[in-house]
Amino acid sequence: ARALAAEPRLTLLDEPLASLDVGVAAELRLTLAEVLADRTAVLVTHDVLDAYLLADRVAVLHEGTVVEQGPTREVLARPRHPFTAEIAGLSLLTGRRTDHGIRTDDGLELAGTESEPIGAGMPVTAVIRPSAVGLHPAGSGGIPARVTALEPRDDLVRVRTDRLTALLPAAIVAELRLAPGTPVALRVAPGDVAIAPA
Repeated sequence: ARALAAEPRLTLLDEPLASLDVGVAAELRLTLAEVLADRTAVLVTHDVLDAYLLADRVAVLHEGTVVEQGPTREVLARPRHPFTAEIAGLSLLTGRRTDHGIRTDDGLELAGTESEPIGAGMPVTAVIRPSAVGLHPAGSGGIPARVTALEPRDDLVRVRTDRLTALLPAAIVAELRLAPGTPVALRVAPGDVAIAPA
């Protein structure tokens, strides 16, 4: 607080909300947003919510290298690098443009929508939100996959598979008896597969 009261030209905030309980962090996040609105600051964070609420622009560092940079919402909504997609909580596929979508590097074909005209055969990425992924019992049609991890988040569970990540209510996870190794079928509507040039 003292550092901000002096109104410096540049402020470095290194994980300012780490190790705070949820209520205090939420309150401090709002205060920081107000205080930093007209100031220049460098914010170091691993929390995507902090980036969305406190940063106009982001630079994503992975293993000491900047892998993406630009306006926060643009970079986190349409990542081009797997690490950026991971911290944004999205699935990122790479492959080639087909007439109707993408053929991934491992042969999976998905229908999708493109952000701009892209010729068939060109390298592309596809971004998919976990909330757009339907998860069903194996053999019920869709993309065959296997559960690799379950990550509870309040009343939802992030279900990671060897193909995509889904976000499901805990009750559905229990009903389907999901566990690492469980075979499943995934479904995604073409409108939820955002294709962009690689």
